[in-house]
Amino acid sequence: MVVVVGGHTRNLGKTSVVAGIIRALPELEWTALKITPHRTHDPGDNRMYVLTEEYEAGDRDSARFLKAGAKRAFWLRAAGGELHAAAPAIKEILSLARNTIVESNSIMELLRPDLYLMVVDFARNDFKASALRFMERADAFVVVGDKPDSGPTEFKEKPRFSAQPPDYASGALAAFVRAGG
Repeated sequence: MVVVVGGHTRNLGKTSVVAGIIRALPELEWTALKITPHRTHDPGDNRMYVLTEEYEAGDRDSARFLKAGAKRAFWLRAAGGELHAAAPAIKEILSLARNTIVESNSIMELLRPDLYLMVVDFARNDFKASALRFMERADAFVVVGDKPDSGPTEFKEKPRFSAQPPDYASGALAAFVRAGG
């Protein structure tokens, strides 16, 4: 199974939702992949993308996936519009994994996951272009903030799950993911 967790803006809790799902469903033996839209901080680095595997649990986002119980965790950095260059590496990760959970909106350009969850806070209006492009493909919304029933009316028919600290993955969300939507 491939699950994608995207979100409409930065610093919304996407990583916490992914870690919560991993923690709630350890029997799925997750491989986790975080994709961010930048390469490296070295201006002389001209690679199209950088992919690293995490080996130790820690506080960096992708290392938090190991801390939550993922079997493997990766961090892919690719500049906007260059994710296609990493497609072979992504396919290899997917082919070697029993179940994969990906934190990204842009991955939706390359694949059709079994389940696409979008983390939203409808009180925040700063929607990323990638979120708007793929919002209608979301199978469900994971709602943070205190306005879970607000948001665009055209998406009211989709399932909604509340994301609250510290776990960010309710029993209902875990059951939804386990069932594949």
